[in-house]
Amino acid sequence: MSLDKATVAKIAHLARIKVPDSDLEQLAGELSTIMTWVEMLGEVDTQNVEPMTSVVAANLRRRPDAVTDGGYPEKVVANATDATENFFSVPKVVE
Repeated sequence: MSLDKATVAKIAHLARIKVPDSDLEQLAGELSTIMTWVEMLGEVDTQNVEPMTSVVAANLRRRPDAVTDGGYPEKVVANATDATENFFSVPKVVE
């Protein structure tokens, strides 16, 4: 893929990057080279390759997915400046 100076200037504008006009030609060449490499990746056959999440196959430790209330609400609100019926009380900020 070949990029021209106008396209590079538009990309720079969208990315909010100030690129001097004197550097646009060189940057267009570099970005064209990068785009060529990216296009080459599309030619790689990945039909029988499983997706990887890590280089090392590891299983994470899991805990039971159980909803609990903690069992000690008094301790949770013990340091609250204003607690009502084991809930944090805060001043109203929206009318």
